[in-house]
Amino acid sequence: MTASEPPTSARVLAREVERRRTFAIISHPDAGKTTLTEKLLLFGGALREAGAVRARRANRHAASDWLELEKQRGISVSSSVMHFEHEGFRVNILDTPGHKDFSEDTADSAVMLIDAAKGVEPQTRKLFEVCRMRGIPIFTFVNKMDRMGREPLDLMGEIEEVLGIDAVPVNWPVGAGKDFRGVYDRVQGKLMLFSGGEHGKKLLDQTDIEGALGSEAVSEALGVFAREVEESLELLDGAGAAFDLEKVQAGTQTPMFFGSALTNFGVLPFLERFLQLAPHPGARPSDRGPIDPVDHGFSGFVFKIQANMDPDHRDRIAFLRVCSGRFAKGASSTHVRTGKTLRLANSTLLMGKEREEVEEAYPGDVVGLFDPGVFRIGDTVSDEGGFAYAGIPSFSPECFARVEVAAVLKRKALEKGLEQLVQEGAVQLFTEPGAGSASMYLGAMGQLQFDVMSHRLKGEYGVELSLTPMDFKLARWPQGEFDPEIFRYSERIKVVEDRDGRPVLLAKGDWDLDRVVQKHPELRLSETANPALLEASH
Repeated sequence: MTASEPPTSARVLAREVERRRTFAIISHPDAGKTTLTEKLLLFGGALREAGAVRARRANRHAASDWLELEKQRGISVSSSVMHFEHEGFRVNILDTPGHKDFSEDTADSAVMLIDAAKGVEPQTRKLFEVCRMRGIPIFTFVNKMDRMGREPLDLMGEIEEVLGIDAVPVNWPVGAGKDFRGVYDRVQGKLMLFSGGEHGKKLLDQTDIEGALGSEAVSEALGVFAREVEESLELLDGAGAAFDLEKVQAGTQTPMFFGSALTNFGVLPFLERFLQLAPHPGARPSDRGPIDPVDHGFSGFVFKIQANMDPDHRDRIAFLRVCSGRFAKGASSTHVRTGKTLRLANSTLLMGKEREEVEEAYPGDVVGLFDPGVFRIGDTVSDEGGFAYAGIPSFSPECFARVEVAAVLKRKALEKGLEQLVQEGAVQLFTEPGAGSASMYLGAMGQLQFDVMSHRLKGEYGVELSLTPMDFKLARWPQGEFDPEIFRYSERIKVVEDRDGRPVLLAKGDWDLDRVVQKHPELRLSETANPALLEASH
């Protein structure tokens, strides 16, 4: 903040913090995350028409999916930040590629999207565990109720059994599949019925049919569905857990909502209740203790770096989450890792690929900073200096491949492309000790990240990437004293180094690691490169 600029009053800052909601949507692929994101943006006026995946034949693409590969496949593989205003709230949605070491560290809450027919799927389970580890409140939206799926009570039971969290329905579906009519709000005791047309327009306003489900008007409108809902509600009232906001905020209970993002039935009731219940930005852990968003000057941390957002200019954007104070364009702040003073110019708010200049931002907001190569993921920027946020731990990949360097004609372009793209965090780069770029390995959460890497290297750097799959399934970082010689002749354990020169063990399975620990009990292994960050984030 410049000397001539008046300080932001604590009252204004507190008001801006109170009205912000920053969350991520976690789900298994194809659960409808992109469609739900777009429908939420429609309510906020950020979009005028839905570019849902189903409309891609008409050459309309989701605003959050701006890479060419995303357009081809209709999926989110990059990360974007969406924002809009709704009824006095400032809403920030982190639309992410779904790998488990990204947005959950940045969001204040998470929306867990469940496919009504498939229930809790593997990727959802992984992302849920990360959120629970952080103690992040989780709100469940059961999607695709416009298709025939499983019984709501079965889904509720699976969430509790598989994820170990109490699921408390805030509303309850009326019908399913082609007979999905709307939702009943258990808290307000009101029924909301919908018809098709303009983004799920209400057929009957909730004020028109207040009161018991068994009323004559409701029975006539719904027939057998009214009785089914009444019976389900009786079961829930008798045996289900009671809604407890403190438990929700502690991450031990998840409010449950039902709807269809595709038809927009139930999306607005979910959004309005979510904004009431979800937490605003709070104090974040640092190596100097919790940093309150109102009691401190501007600070934030870099949680994502995106290369070549504008391919014509080869630019890099660092995504910075504002954690405290007021961000002001052009002000100077301290880059804590290097101790250097930076001028925060060229700051933008991001909406997919679109950008707009930003003059100010508050805790919970995400700002894009032009990065000349200064920033790393996890870096803290602070007016006060003297502390660093816990940052973002790098988790173990589950899919590995060797880079066939000899098969690449443009060696320097390959090294430059890999160096820049791995900084984005979706793919990790490993090398054999002493071999450098002559022996490179990539690790990711799945094959999709490798496909994206290959696609972007070809399109943005003119390099054809040749990869050979490896049968390693996990990576572990040794902590403390470590002698790599004990694995010199191992065929199932490979010793490599990460980008920061830390030793890493690549293993073919849990059995191999169990055997290692039995033979070398002094060896401490971590599934993240920086386990201290996990402890600090609790």
